[in-house]
Amino acid sequence: MISVSKLYGGGTAESDGLRYGHGGQGPAPKTAAERRPVTVWNVTRTCNLRCIHCYTDSEARKYSGELTTDEGKTLIQDLADFQVPALLFSGGEPLARPDLFELVSFARSLGVRPTLSTNGTLITDETARKIKEAGFTYVGISLDGIGGINDRFRGVDGAFDRAVRGFKACVGVGQRVGLRLTLTRHNFKILHGIFDFIEREQIDRACFYHLVYSGRGGQIAEDDLSREETRQAIDIILERTEDFHTRGLNKEILTVDNHVDGIYLYLKLLEKAPARAEKVFKLLTWNGGGMYSSGVGIADIDFQGNVHADQFWMHYSFGNVRQRPFSRIWMDTSDPLMAGLKNRRARIKGRCAPDICKWFDACGGALRVRADLVYNDPWAPEPACYLTDEEIGFTEEKKALVKLRGQEFQLPEFSRPPKVVPPKAFDDPPAVSCTGGTEA
Repeated sequence: MISVSKLYGGGTAESDGLRYGHGGQGPAPKTAAERRPVTVWNVTRTCNLRCIHCYTDSEARKYSGELTTDEGKTLIQDLADFQVPALLFSGGEPLARPDLFELVSFARSLGVRPTLSTNGTLITDETARKIKEAGFTYVGISLDGIGGINDRFRGVDGAFDRAVRGFKACVGVGQRVGLRLTLTRHNFKILHGIFDFIEREQIDRACFYHLVYSGRGGQIAEDDLSREETRQAIDIILERTEDFHTRGLNKEILTVDNHVDGIYLYLKLLEKAPARAEKVFKLLTWNGGGMYSSGVGIADIDFQGNVHADQFWMHYSFGNVRQRPFSRIWMDTSDPLMAGLKNRRARIKGRCAPDICKWFDACGGALRVRADLVYNDPWAPEPACYLTDEEIGFTEEKKALVKLRGQEFQLPEFSRPPKVVPPKAFDDPPAVSCTGGTEA
């Protein structure tokens, strides 16, 4: 995550200390081996919507193999003992799981910090009170447009109005709530309207996600933003975040799933406030940049108990919590992908390699699963990097070096869908070893 409100707007938020060490003055960042991941648990695959970009390919039906309540509590106990910083209850639609509040209460009793990722359509006033009483520290509601744009994206008429009801219900009980939006060609031109909505509905936080071609997201890769459109979208996010800060509106604005945003933000600041830009760059690199994301600082456990490097890497499992505790799976670097993600510097190739891109220490090669889905190689360049060759220092000499290494990769043109690896079939027997189509 890139905190635009912190880095560009000059604001502060509770979670900034974890990312930027209270201005880079906190304790020294931990190594990959010492870190504990923010953990996403897809508690169910069942969902009442059918979003066109859903990474779990969820529908409104029951799926086999879901972890039971007792298995869920065993998992939560292990996560508590492992000292994960937060547990994100996700889905599918987590509110469709009948024992959700029992599981959350158990997590709270063990000192685990629970958050909720939901489409918001099932949140009534009563449900909002239950969410607040259960102890969720944050609720993220997904919204991908205004009115009909959102409903087409979400696959169900009326989804927007019900999600707005969910926002209002959470605000009404004092529950911290935020908006989650995935940037595509369907919605980036109405970003100003999204920011107006954030202000009007008194929403505390907004996360703008870059599209990842996982699950059904692979079917709409042609709807991803072009590199120029991405720059335009980030420009709007920077402009409106700065406006919030100038007017004294305390809104936390973040971008997610592309660490290139941090470099782009820095380059923008460099043009207008060089001294401040240098401070921002130190914050970007203080915590290891993007090197400590998937497989280190973020983890995913799907509804069947399979462990993944992040919530988009569903086609590769490190093991299953029914056979081994998550804590043991996560620390087992005999898996080549796990070992690589915990030490990616020596592995990343081509345009993103540390001796090629001058911003590697801040970006870390960005989102590795996107490279894997496009090139079937987790160490290939980030296909969604929107910086120019000039901006990253990709000189003719460096291009010749990349060619000599045999590491030339054709960047996809998002006017056509890139080739993606089909997701693993969830209804297969639970994976107990590395079964994905990637090689480290």
